[in-house]
Amino acid sequence: MRISTTSCLCPFLVCLCFFQRYCGASHHVPTKMPFKNQTKLANGEAEIHHRPKRGWIWNQFFVLEEHMGPDAQYVGKLHSNSDKGDGSVEYILTGEGAGTIFVINEVTGDIHATKSLDRERKTHYVLHAQALDRNTKMALEPESEFIIKVQDINDNAPKFPDGPFVALVPEMSEVGTSVLQVTATDADDPTYGNSARIVYSILQGQPYFSVDPKTGIIRTALANMDREAREHYTVVIQAKDMAGQVGGLSGSTTINITLTDVNDNPPKFPQKNYQLYVPESAQVGKPVGKIKANDEDLGVNADIKYSIINSEGANMFSISTDRDTREGIISLKKPLNYERKKTYTLHIEGMNTHVDPRFSYLGSFKDTATLKITVGDVDEAPVFSMDPYIMDVYENAPSGTEVGAVTAQDPDSRNSPVRYFLDSEEEGERFFRIDESSGVIWTTQPLDREDMPWHNITVMASEVGRYPDNPSLLSHVPVTVQVLDVNDNPPEIATEEEVIVCESSRPGQVIQTITAVDKDDFANGQRFFFALPSQLPVNPNFTLKDNEDSTASIIARRRRFNHLIQELYELPIVVWDGGEPSLSGTSTLTLRVCPCQRHGRIRMCQGEAFLSSAGLSTGALIAILLCIVILLAIVVLFITLRQNKKEPLIISEEDIRENVVTYDDEGGGEEDTEAFDIIALRNPAAAEELKFRRDVRPEVRQHCGPPRSCRSPSVELDEVDVHEFIKQKLVEADLDTSVPPYDSLQTYAYEGQGSPTGSISPLDSPGTHSEQDYNYLDDWGPEFQKLAELYGEAESEMTT
Repeated sequence: MRISTTSCLCPFLVCLCFFQRYCGASHHVPTKMPFKNQTKLANGEAEIHHRPKRGWIWNQFFVLEEHMGPDAQYVGKLHSNSDKGDGSVEYILTGEGAGTIFVINEVTGDIHATKSLDRERKTHYVLHAQALDRNTKMALEPESEFIIKVQDINDNAPKFPDGPFVALVPEMSEVGTSVLQVTATDADDPTYGNSARIVYSILQGQPYFSVDPKTGIIRTALANMDREAREHYTVVIQAKDMAGQVGGLSGSTTINITLTDVNDNPPKFPQKNYQLYVPESAQVGKPVGKIKANDEDLGVNADIKYSIINSEGANMFSISTDRDTREGIISLKKPLNYERKKTYTLHIEGMNTHVDPRFSYLGSFKDTATLKITVGDVDEAPVFSMDPYIMDVYENAPSGTEVGAVTAQDPDSRNSPVRYFLDSEEEGERFFRIDESSGVIWTTQPLDREDMPWHNITVMASEVGRYPDNPSLLSHVPVTVQVLDVNDNPPEIATEEEVIVCESSRPGQVIQTITAVDKDDFANGQRFFFALPSQLPVNPNFTLKDNEDSTASIIARRRRFNHLIQELYELPIVVWDGGEPSLSGTSTLTLRVCPCQRHGRIRMCQGEAFLSSAGLSTGALIAILLCIVILLAIVVLFITLRQNKKEPLIISEEDIRENVVTYDDEGGGEEDTEAFDIIALRNPAAAEELKFRRDVRPEVRQHCGPPRSCRSPSVELDEVDVHEFIKQKLVEADLDTSVPPYDSLQTYAYEGQGSPTGSISPLDSPGTHSEQDYNYLDDWGPEFQKLAELYGEAESEMTT
């Protein structure tokens, strides 16, 4: 069987096809040979072999990829030596793509490709061909294997599979410094033509960078590129196949190049001279100030070490570097004394710790500045290092008013978002809420400064999702909120006590000076105005004078108040404050009329004098009253028990002490029958019969007719010789040895029946005018106060 093709893809194939068809029958269409092979033997006879021999087989075909023609693409031809051209031979094609991609003419053996092929998807196909007898279906020749190879065309552009790229290169690098190598790939066949031969070029990024056309290595093309001037560059690289020739396909990629920092900038202080105020109470070892030199470099290239290079400053102060802020922290080494030294001068040097010797030609990487420290004269007191948040908000502001905001930042490199919340254990959570994301604090209800002028809350911050899983990552900060005042409270009279008005007050006399109080807070001092209510009639007793200094005076409008006629007066007073808007309040004062000494030197009522002089509080008064009640209860109980105890009706004569009756009254003479009954003295015989109980007062009933018709019992017994009776009893007492040695007789003065001397009382005598001055009675004390008032009133009436 033979295989032929008419697909001429190039001049070589055209020649090959021409040779195959017209000149090369031995290669493509072999001469027909007998089915029985013969071999010449040594004896000249021919040995016949029964195995048939096939013709020469063309075992490889070519087909172009991406064929877009309307007809099927011709691939080649199969032909068997047994084919006589009469159609008795049937050709069968099996293998990859047989029947779907490749079809064969069963009679002629022509093979066609019915679909467009892609070499990048499949480079070749393996098929099998067989020739059968059409009638008997017997194989005329054994099955033959051949390959159809897809021939490449330039249909794939170069690609950068790893782009876009990010690259770093140090600033100030020399020209030609390698930055990055990029590599493009081409899916076309690299062994056939220039379809996969790539050339690199730069489209964007000149004149700063260049690229090697063969290797794709990007290099710096400009010297002394400064990061501080420009840090980021964008470079576009193109890869083109067909060796860069016209018609070739291309692809591009982007490289983002960043200049990394090197230490090419020395530190610089913003100014050469600084001043710092430090109180003499500053604690040793504590920071007192900061200074900073700027360095345009980054990272370790910007690290600065500070030092004090003069002895005056180094002896009293030290300086260290804050690694986070790169500031010089100035601390105190020894206590300051304003009286000894008031100023210090420090020469401070800032120097890079990592110096690159390649840039030594730029100069020394250090700078100096002068710091003048002034010592402040203050009283030593404890110093707190913490500075909390202090915010303010007006009282009565509606709910949801913004108070302020707190901020926190995650120091980690990932800079995680922060969540804010309030401490739920504090009372301040009822009045405020905080936004979890922004840290803004709002009120939850109107605040009252008079109720609570300050609120202390604690704001906590944590990374999102960390708390409460990890409480150690929770931070706290105290926030103090001041409630600012607005004028929302009317003023009131300051005193709640009664105002004392002397009975001897005169018209125009100042009774008392009053002031007012206001719960609101006035920044420039409180200012009050006073007046009597305008809607009430004129008060005939008192008036009010505004002193224009936030006080007012109560003035009497008439004279001669009398507490017996009217003891209490009420005086309503209107008070305005000086706020915006102005508020007013009405307070009613109680004025009590009390008798006072002359010239009003004591303004205190008698009922209050005792309590005021004793200086007793309400609790002490209650305790005294309780004690008095208990004592009274004990006395009543004692008397009740004694009354229930029976006493003998006859009193023993030996109990002489029970018969002594003492009294301090002067007595009314012989006509006084109430002090002592002297019937026993005038009628000794009836003395024993007239004995009575000394604990019960006898009732004396006298039935009289018209006035002055009754005579006392003492007058009826005048005829008895009292002197004789007394002498007799005296003798008996002297002779009786059983009686006690003390006197048991009641003694009294016996004046007699009437007296020729008239009364010495001045009450009924006609008075005469005396020119004596009784003002000295005012100096005799409170015992003679009433007498002094009587003589004073009489004197004033006589003067009138």
